Amino acid sequence: MVTLQQPATERQPPTEAPQRPWRNVLAMAVAVVVGLALLGGAATVLARSLAPDPTLGVTPGLRVEVTISPGAAARTIASDLETAGVVLARELVAEIDARGVADRLQAGRYALETGMPAPAVVDALVAGPNLTSGNTVAVREGASITTIVRELAEQTGLAEQSFRRALLDGTVTSPYLPTSLPDGADPLSAWEGLLFPARYEVPSGADAAGILTILVDEMVTRVEGTDWSELDDLGVSRYEAMIVASLIEREALLDEERPLIASVIYNRLAVPMRLQIDATVIYARGETPGHVSAGDLAIESPYNTYRVDGLPPTPIGTVRAASLEAAAHPATSDFLFYVLVAPDGSHGFSITYEEHQEKVERAKAEGVFP
Repeated sequence: MVTLQQPATERQPPTEAPQRPWRNVLAMAVAVVVGLALLGGAATVLARSLAPDPTLGVTPGLRVEVTISPGAAARTIASDLETAGVVLARELVAEIDARGVADRLQAGRYALETGMPAPAVVDALVAGPNLTSGNTVAVREGASITTIVRELAEQTGLAEQSFRRALLDGTVTSPYLPTSLPDGADPLSAWEGLLFPARYEVPSGADAAGILTILVDEMVTRVEGTDWSELDDLGVSRYEAMIVASLIEREALLDEERPLIASVIYNRLAVPMRLQIDATVIYARGETPGHVSAGDLAIESPYNTYRVDGLPPTPIGTVRAASLEAAAHPATSDFLFYVLVAPDGSHGFSITYEEHQEKVERAKAEGVFP
């Protein structure tokens, strides 16, 4: 919740960064390997007895292996799956759009079949790869770099220090690394927000630097694939917009609200007005408390947006594609406030503090938060 000098008792309790199933749009290229071999003689007889699909021009039910690399738009995936005889591209795109899951399609190797219904294909791509050729690692949305390093070590069995060293000794690099950090900051904080959250297949035997390079390169691809043409009008740099995206990631639960939350952030920056975002206080604390207290708001930190003007010096966690898009294309609004108003994560948005307070009191009366 964003407030303007709002008493601590009226703030919504912060939540952990959502730990949802890995559901990311995977943008680069889709390599499709078609193996039309049937499993066993009986299956061969059965397949030959089936008439070819008149729309795809293939016999349905044949095994097809596809490899989706972290990358490309959903429409590219659909086009290549049609070429492989899995599903008509127009039907797959329509199903993806109808279900709003474009950012939940996962990279990896899949065993599919020719002539599959579009809903079944979408189910498979959202569930994740069912074939593996190496090891898989996952990076969570909203996770801080220290959390990512720890979890990568747990997932791979490699030493945590090897990941930290690869990020700090120049072995791994990114064009978006900041040139400076606040005094006393952990050098690792330079990497906040520069790894893309997704599930990845990594080669067997890959070392820490090799794994991190895959994650960092994917973020570069996502950032460079985003339309930043509105940045001049917003008055921010690309890196500042990435910081905004990390705030959106931690504040929004519903995709449709991300552009609205982005508008509140940019509107406050334009006033100018302190952001007063609880997620930045949580980041400054380095832990997730049950609630943000009045004492927490007094933390001396360049990340505490209740005490400092403008944006934090770096992102505060990883960001999905939807948050990047919201930071690049915020909604047009005059809103300066938002507050959680429903258990599903919905927020109420207001222009004035008085309107905001009415929503706060209503949410408290309905038990949305204490």
